[in-house]
Amino acid sequence: MRKIFVLTLILFGSFLMHAQLSTVIGKTDYPFWVNVPVQKVMDGKVPIIIFLHGKSLSGTDINRVKRYGILRAIEKGRKIPALVIAPQLASGAWNPDKVLEVLKYVQKNYKTDLSRVYVCGMSLGAYGTMHFAGKYPHRITAAVAICGGGNEKDACMLGKIPLWIQHGDKDFVVPLSESKKIVNAIKGCNPKADVKFTIIPGGNHSNVENLFREDAIYDWMLKQKK
Repeated sequence: MRKIFVLTLILFGSFLMHAQLSTVIGKTDYPFWVNVPVQKVMDGKVPIIIFLHGKSLSGTDINRVKRYGILRAIEKGRKIPALVIAPQLASGAWNPDKVLEVLKYVQKNYKTDLSRVYVCGMSLGAYGTMHFAGKYPHRITAAVAICGGGNEKDACMLGKIPLWIQHGDKDFVVPLSESKKIVNAIKGCNPKADVKFTIIPGGNHSNVENLFREDAIYDWMLKQKK
């Protein structure tokens, strides 16, 4: 009987953990996942982390977004003290105006900290992250872009917020030169820009996904404040 009781508690606890992850569909142009942190975090104004996925997760099956990145890390047990938003792109490139629409919806419907809004992305999502941050730097606090690049036209605006750009030196899908190019453009516009650039030895276009299962990017983002 004791074993059954303990098993029930474990299953119930697991249910509660996964019940925090839900979808919002039909309220914004991009459908999105939202993961609500534990209640003690929600008792205060909660930070927001937006995750933008890569091309392989595009489509109309929103469950694809859980295949890698922050949502996969959460489902593997990572607890993040922030409201995590993960929209899905049907096709093409990320539209910063539609990402902003998702952010505004969440800020309207949850008690969030306007001074702690972060965006991160991988591959196509890294390009989307840089474009969103470049167009709306006043709406976000900091950004992390992994194995992507950016539009040099956004460089001066990107220099207004802390950035952490990471890229593997063995990436043959999106070459390392793409990240170097946008970093150089930002530094060219503002030599004092707060840009952290990390080249990952042996990192290819897939294995850098492991960064979402480690502490570093979350610790870095969440310590940034406006």
